[in-house]
This record gives sequence, structure tokens and C-alpha cells, in this order.
Amino acid sequence: MKETNTRRTSRIFTHDDCRKHQPPGGFPERVERLEAICRHFEDAAYDVVRPDIDLEAVDRVVRSAHDGRYVDRLQAASGRGDGIIDSADNPLSAGTWDAALAAVGTALAACDWVFDQETARHAFVATRPPGHHATASRAMGFCYFNNVAAAAEHLLKRRDIDRVAVLDFDVHHGNGTQDIFWHRGDVFYLSSHQFPFYPGSGRADEIGTGEGSGTTLNVPLSAGTGDEGFFAAFDQQMLPALRTWRPDAFLVSAGFDAWERDPLGGLQVGLEAFEAVGTRLGALADEVCGGRLVSLLEGGYDVSSLPELVASYCRGVSP
Repeated sequence: MKETNTRRTSRIFTHDDCRKHQPPGGFPERVERLEAICRHFEDAAYDVVRPDIDLEAVDRVVRSAHDGRYVDRLQAASGRGDGIIDSADNPLSAGTWDAALAAVGTALAACDWVFDQETARHAFVATRPPGHHATASRAMGFCYFNNVAAAAEHLLKRRDIDRVAVLDFDVHHGNGTQDIFWHRGDVFYLSSHQFPFYPGSGRADEIGTGEGSGTTLNVPLSAGTGDEGFFAAFDQQMLPALRTWRPDAFLVSAGFDAWERDPLGGLQVGLEAFEAVGTRLGALADEVCGGRLVSLLEGGYDVSSLPELVASYCRGVSP
């Protein structure tokens, strides 16, 4: 968005290599999702950034979030021309490896832009494939690398930051992000999601273990939950917990499949609710980490509505 009288500067980060991942026809996670979002923001004169990516640096960060054997296995499977990896939910194409690396690299560039200065800033990372189902050692649920986990690792290693919060409002629980940080006390993972639902995790009693005990907070929502229940997850549980924990950096896994017309979801969240959530998260970032916030695209499969859902959220963060 142009720097006018907004509360914080906002930019959209994307990368053309993310178009290279080409699942079979009719697959829900398809390139049209990204194309529609980018076209919408470019038409609206937003500041859309396509960063240069240092692939060697991205590989190092990926291996800090994932088992190196899995990274090598994905690269080899992509190079061989395998049709899938780990499950039918994760088809491979000639460009999957490049797209997955670009999604991580774009997230890292967005984090660097947000944290290079002390002023309030928001970056929305419009990339694909999504990431929050990818565990340390396997692909799941359309996800190959866990983009938000890699971003958290990057901030912890490259910045003077001790605590990172990852809030996830996708309709599906981010089992991969939870898995990667389950034993860790430096990343607080919070999720609102439909339950019971894919991938089957995300019960309220899942809170982490060891040093990570208490740094996982799950707020399961019943199918059919609408705006009121969605807001309650934020206002009564997740936001108070974050105010108490006070992270140094704030990342959001922004999934838009809680939308009432999403073909893969079962919640009933309306368009204006995403703007209201963006307002809440922007205000929280102001309170705890200097107004700096990075949001990463996860799900959202109603392609015709997805651009306006993302725009509604971004208007809330940067009014």
C-alpha cells in the first residue's frame, strides 16, 4: 500500500517461481489462487515486491526447520519426476522444488524488510505451496516446506530476538508447525481451527512438552462456527495469552478457508470478520513488538473470493 496516512506501511511479497508448482487439473491448491491475489493487489496499486532470493541461504534455513534427510528426499523425488511425495495430497511437478524454495525465500525477505527498521510495518507473503502442515520430516496437506517455521527460525538466528509467536487462523490445524516447535520454549504456536477435522490434531489439551510445555495453545471450533465464535477464540484465549507471553516477533499463518463459502472448510466466517481479525492482530503487534507483523498465506480455496478476503485482512492490519 502507498505510504499515506496509514498506521503502518504494508507490502505484498510474492515470487514468480511459486507459479511453477503445477498439481493435476482440478486440484484445490492451484496456481490461480496466487495469480488472483497478485492481480488484485497490483490493480489496487499496492506495493507488490518480488525479492531476489539467495538459494544457498534459503537451503540452510530450510534445513534448520526440517530434517535434512527429508529435504534431500524431496529434492531427489522432484528431480526424478516422481508423481507424489508421502501422500496423494502432495503431488509433484517439474517446478515443485523451485516453488517450495521460493515460498520460503520470499518469507525470509519479508521478515528482513519488516525487521530492518524499528517502525511499524506489515508484510503479507502471497506465495504457494502453503506450509503449515509440513512436519520436520514429511510433506502433508498440500505443504512441502513449513514456510512460517522457517521464518521463525530465521528471525531467531539472524535477529536479536528470543521469542517468536506464530498465530494460525486457517480452518485446518497447523500440525506441522506444532510438530516442529513442540519441544521448544522460544516459539509460541497458537491456532484456531475446525475440530474434529483434517489433519486430526489440535485438541485443546495439546500444549507442548518439556521446554515447550505451555507454548502451544489450540482453540478448536465446531463445524458451523461463525463470526462470534471466531472472534471469541481471539478475544478470550489467543490474544490474552500473547499479551502475557510478549513475543519479540509476531508471525501469522493466514488461512482463508474459514470463509463461509470455502469448498474445503466447514466454518461460517464472513468477509468483514477477516478485516476485524486483521485489526486485532495489528493492534496486538503494536503492543508487543513495535507494530511489526509478517503474515503468510496458507489455505483459502474459493479462488473467486480469495483476493478480497486477503485484502480485507490487510485493510484491518494497515487501515
